[in-house]
Amino acid sequence: MDVSGALVLGAVFSPVIVIVTVALRRQGGSVLFSHERIGRDGQPFSVYKFRSMVPDAEAVLQDLLASDPKLRLEWRRDHKLRNDPRITRIGRFLRRTSLDELPQLINVLRGEMSLVGPRPVTRSEISKYGRAVCFYLRTKPGITGLWQVSGRNDTDYVRRVAIDRYYAERATVFMDVGILLRTVLVVLGRRGAY
Repeated sequence: MDVSGALVLGAVFSPVIVIVTVALRRQGGSVLFSHERIGRDGQPFSVYKFRSMVPDAEAVLQDLLASDPKLRLEWRRDHKLRNDPRITRIGRFLRRTSLDELPQLINVLRGEMSLVGPRPVTRSEISKYGRAVCFYLRTKPGITGLWQVSGRNDTDYVRRVAIDRYYAERATVFMDVGILLRTVLVVLGRRGAY
């Protein structure tokens, strides 16, 4: 189901993928961004996205966190900055429309991700799951999931962990189909996207 879905979505969105690729090439820097995430059974893998930040984003982040205690606190709490100055103009559009996630279809085809599942986390985020980490590790991460359709970035991390646990314990094909349908509404409404 995942592979078939990824192939269909790749074909449907191929014109968009071409347009975004051309726009990012014109901007300079790489088109894709990859970052290590933790998958099922604790296996690390590289998750792919369209690049939405300036090329030296990691160095810029360290400078920001070193100079601004408020941003440092926000980063520690959420692993994200609501008004991240590293995001480019094209990147802001890609994130608001969730088009930056399209390259994750490659991860689905490689068997590292599913269309629906918990959001893939970094190694440093695993500790936030506490004893609930076993629920996260028993499922494949997804391009979309219950967290994304339940508030997304407007949801705090404690709730995100609870949502991931709920999904891991109760996931069914019908739930996945419902999440996929709700994802369309969330993306169109751009709720919690930044």
